[in-house]
Amino acid sequence: MARRQIRFDQIGKHMEGEVLKLVRVTTFEWEGRAKKATPVDTGTLRNAWESKVERFVGEVNNRMEYAEPVCYGTSLPPSWDGYKTRQGTVPGFPDLIGKELQSWAQGQYKKIVRES
Repeated sequence: MARRQIRFDQIGKHMEGEVLKLVRVTTFEWEGRAKKATPVDTGTLRNAWESKVERFVGEVNNRMEYAEPVCYGTSLPPSWDGYKTRQGTVPGFPDLIGKELQSWAQGQYKKIVRES
């Protein structure tokens, strides 16, 4: 593997670029995992996941009015008669994905550092 040489005075700028890449990759990984975990009836909820990446900040959200009840099992309408999906979705799955991605992102960071 070829190593890239970076001058001492360029380390900060180089690492900043690598961290920005990591934020971007992790954000889109989270969106992909959330889409995959979202139960499907018509596909509208699954397709409503959106990502936004700004400097050092990645955001994944779903603005569908029923996203909270489906994703977290909270604020359930009385007509739902409790939380249940045909796919057996685990309430709070977006947060569980976030916890999984902590170690995933650390692995990605180590990979970036090795390749630098």
